Amino acid sequence: MAQVSKKISLVHRSRIDIMGDILKAASKGAAKTHIMYECYLSFTQLSAYLDYLVERGLLASHPRQSGNSQSFQTFKLTKKGEAFLKAYSDLKRLLV
Repeated sequence: MAQVSKKISLVHRSRIDIMGDILKAASKGAAKTHIMYECYLSFTQLSAYLDYLVERGLLASHPRQSGNSQSFQTFKLTKKGEAFLKAYSDLKRLLV
């Protein structure tokens, strides 16, 4: 049984797993590129997930100034996002 569950976990991530990964990556505030590389997502995939998470109030988008006066977006967890991440972590712990 342990071998079967191990194989299943390596095949695909669910949407909930991807959202959990994104929220974890953005927990201390992160740029889109940082989240994209940390979660192994394409720019298109990440954009869709970020829009979804921001619309539902799990992430907040904040402008950030860089050294050369360009403006970048930083994404950070909201209280609702922290609650989701905690519930997700608790559920994941129960399944292991």
